[in-house]
Amino acid sequence: MESGRDKGRLTHLYVFHAVMSLPVICSGDTVLDLACGPANQLAQIARLHPRTQFIGIDASRTMLELARGTLESASIDNVSLQLGDITQLQPIADASIDCVLCTMSLHHLMDIDALGKAMREVRRVLKPDGGIYIADFGRLKRHATQKFFAYDRADAQSPQFTDDFLHSMRAAFSADELRAAMTALGIPLTQHATALAPFLLIFRSAARHSVDAALTARVTETYRILTGRQQRDFGNLARWFRVGGLSLPCGMD
Repeated sequence: MESGRDKGRLTHLYVFHAVMSLPVICSGDTVLDLACGPANQLAQIARLHPRTQFIGIDASRTMLELARGTLESASIDNVSLQLGDITQLQPIADASIDCVLCTMSLHHLMDIDALGKAMREVRRVLKPDGGIYIADFGRLKRHATQKFFAYDRADAQSPQFTDDFLHSMRAAFSADELRAAMTALGIPLTQHATALAPFLLIFRSAARHSVDAALTARVTETYRILTGRQQRDFGNLARWFRVGGLSLPCGMD
């Protein structure tokens, strides 16, 4: 939770995903965020889309309590929270959601069967013309490479963060497993990975609108208040994906 606060280790990552998800979220949408956790990511996205309604769902009551605190402290009022399992999205009605988000959470699922159930539930609740933005770790083949990424900034993160980072990378699904699971959604997705080492993967549906000047201005302000180090980390992540074929959607490259 602390690593995702405004000056935290992961803030640049949350801003990055907020920017990359811009083309699939329209003003006036109802957007479902799967496994929202303490809502650090959801808060970044909801702040950029004040006329959009968001639903954050998580299986942990503790996480939802933290999420309420996150949203209250940020004065965000366009998010509601629900307790629930992302493999069983009842009571969300069929074809009632305009866009589904899931960032850095799928690796918490127990196995491929649970991943498949979650994707089938997404297909059920999503409208036919709905948007998708899914991002997660890709499981790297070599333990040494996993350890490299986990310990790369050990001096700037707590030992608990480093341990969690390493365990998350080891628990992640492989790129092939994720690609196979995405077929259950039944809609075309672009698939992108960080260059050289696919430690992060993004699956995104076709753009549903153009990123206009007002939205670009909100993104620019969000980026401006990042610390110098966070801006550098954001830029490095953007370059990793740009080499892999995915550019920022709002002219920040």
